[in-house]
Amino acid sequence: MSETTLHQLCQIYTELTFDEIKVLEDVASTLQLYADLNNAYMFIDCMMKDSDQAIVVAEAFPRTSEAIYENSVVGKIVFESFEPGVFYSYRTGKKSLTNQAVTQEGKTVEQSVIPIKNNKHQVIAVLISEEEIYKHMPISSSYKNVSFGQEELKEVLGGHSREVPLVSDLLMEIFLLTDKEDRLTYSNPAGVNFISEMTQLDKIQNQNILELLPFLQSIYDFKEDVFVFDLTVDRKNLIVKKIRVKEKEQLKGTLLIIQDVTELRTKEKELMMKSVVIQEIHHRVKNNLQTVASLLRLQMRKGFPEESKVYFEDTLNRIYSISSVYELILSNSNADDEDVNIIELTKKVSSTLVLNEYLKKVNLIIESNGNKILTTSRKAVSIALIINELVQNSLKHAFPEDVEGDIIVSFYSNKDFLELHIFDNGVGMQEPKSSLGLEIVHNLVLNDLNGEFRYVPVEQGTHAVVTFPISSEVIIYHEKENINS
Repeated sequence: MSETTLHQLCQIYTELTFDEIKVLEDVASTLQLYADLNNAYMFIDCMMKDSDQAIVVAEAFPRTSEAIYENSVVGKIVFESFEPGVFYSYRTGKKSLTNQAVTQEGKTVEQSVIPIKNNKHQVIAVLISEEEIYKHMPISSSYKNVSFGQEELKEVLGGHSREVPLVSDLLMEIFLLTDKEDRLTYSNPAGVNFISEMTQLDKIQNQNILELLPFLQSIYDFKEDVFVFDLTVDRKNLIVKKIRVKEKEQLKGTLLIIQDVTELRTKEKELMMKSVVIQEIHHRVKNNLQTVASLLRLQMRKGFPEESKVYFEDTLNRIYSISSVYELILSNSNADDEDVNIIELTKKVSSTLVLNEYLKKVNLIIESNGNKILTTSRKAVSIALIINELVQNSLKHAFPEDVEGDIIVSFYSNKDFLELHIFDNGVGMQEPKSSLGLEIVHNLVLNDLNGEFRYVPVEQGTHAVVTFPISSEVIIYHEKENINS
């Protein structure tokens, strides 16, 4: 496997950057050494862009042992159904040691996987070591005289004793094994029921599978030794896993593992429709809020007492804060994701207030302190209104006329609580006055967030703190992030 080929595969099939590909090239340059040292087969797999599958981009075979692989698998697709350890390591960033896997040539191996990470500690690929499973699991002599179907199925599934039922007999999945002439030699109970339902026949043993189930023709014609297919047959949604069973390059038969996912697909469609309805509701709520805001602005332009203007502006800001929550939900690339990023929400709500033409000299600083905070839309509305009122309070009272200064919005978290700090270095308040805005804050913190609100004495300016417990509706990730506006 040349580095040039690795580079080309990564560029064509993955979203890896040039620097990340260089990391893989460095690892690939050591594969042969490790393959010979450990007498194991070494691979590098990468996730494919716009796909749930991975692809093999590098390999090295030991030069001192009998070959497990008859051909190169570079450029072959990797399915989670056959190599779950690969995808576990991708998702978790953890090692996956001594798992059974099925190779691209349909052989069962013992597989260990470790993640390869970039300089940001993100998983970009996985390093795989494979050994022949029968090194560790001797074949029982009780297999010597069993039938072709049972023996071949035993080999594919890992070599367990026939003194107990085959695992396949106990599963809901359909197991069908055919010989090289495509005659059915083994079917588990689920398979018998499936074929009987599809054909209305009782006698199926040794029948040609393609005559029984003609829709399998394209699967048998496909020459890959291991592959996964999605089929729709008679309103049934099926996932078909095919493994060609070989011995010394000669085809001995084909194993099919069929899963009926009709009910699952139906539920997915129902959830998709529900998601569309929820998105439409969010659109309508946002549009209705904008309509109300437009009516208020129209009323302001029609003329009314100057002393009333501030109340209209405060109301408009509150409407905009709520609308911001729905804008962020609708901007999510995942339509099912209703979680709101509180840091982004804070930036959106606060920045609009600070950018008021009369307050251009006030600098807004938002500090996440390594926290990425996601919460439900319900809690997000409350937090947006709280931030709106407290930042607006600082703008009104801390910086009269053209006074320059800073407003800092910070988030801190520990195991049980999240704290929101809003601090300004303005003229400060001797005693916070009761107002509609502060009453809104007190009620939202107490009733919606189950938290507490207080002012902290400081030498200069004003320091407000909102503390509330972390619950199932609040998800916190720790990362380095600092947003300045």
